[in-house]
Amino acid sequence: MDFLMSGLAACGACVFTNPLEVVKTRMQLQGELQAPGTYRRHYRNVFHAFFTIGKVDGLAALQKGLAPALLYQFLMNGIRLGTYGLAEARGYLHSADGTLNPVRSAAAGALAGVMGAYLGSPIYMVKTHLQAQAASEIAVGHQYKHQGMFQALTKIGQKHGLVGLWRGALGGLPRVIVGSSTQLCTFSSTKDLLSQWEIFPAQSWKVALAAAMVSGIAVVLAMTPFDVASTRLYNQPTDAQGKPLCLQPMYLCSLSFLQHQHLILGTNSPSCLQ
Repeated sequence: MDFLMSGLAACGACVFTNPLEVVKTRMQLQGELQAPGTYRRHYRNVFHAFFTIGKVDGLAALQKGLAPALLYQFLMNGIRLGTYGLAEARGYLHSADGTLNPVRSAAAGALAGVMGAYLGSPIYMVKTHLQAQAASEIAVGHQYKHQGMFQALTKIGQKHGLVGLWRGALGGLPRVIVGSSTQLCTFSSTKDLLSQWEIFPAQSWKVALAAAMVSGIAVVLAMTPFDVASTRLYNQPTDAQGKPLCLQPMYLCSLSFLQHQHLILGTNSPSCLQ
């Protein structure tokens, strides 16, 4: 039941956050491996991105990739939150004195996240492709031109097999390990602290809300660099054999990003300018 409820709760949130995911994906792909000032910025900030996408692609485009996003959230968070909740309920995350052990909590969060993310990786890849698709005048990154989730999965599977469906999965794991361990550990620790300090009434929904807000901020700060690299790994074009044409391992993706942002100079790394 924990797995089912966790998945359904994540799906409910996804309906409202998917437009933000569309904007985030396009802003992360904008200027891919190009030095600042050498490319046209279609999306200047979050609000401008919302306006531009709505104006050029239509308001419906803000919900692009909703079907795979819902399925991914159900699979990923159903497994992740369900597994973590099970471990917490059985006392695996607590020390002998009954207090939450941060190391165990972070490790359990990372492991649960990896399980969910790896199984849902093909869905996440297709979600990224669909959310990146845009009219030519505001397109960023590689454009796959899929017709829908099932068509995309079928096409990739027929062309590149199971390996193609899980392309980018290993590169996306650092994102999930950092994000999931940070989120679940921070959420549980903050909730325990708020309960000890008695800021809110016992068993109040405000405790969970405040803990979720704190963990959300922590996740964004910790995960964003890995999220940018993961998005670009999933969306990059491939050759006829399904091999990436731009960035392969995560470390090369990160190195190339830093080089083209003038943070690392004098390095030779693969590039793929769109």
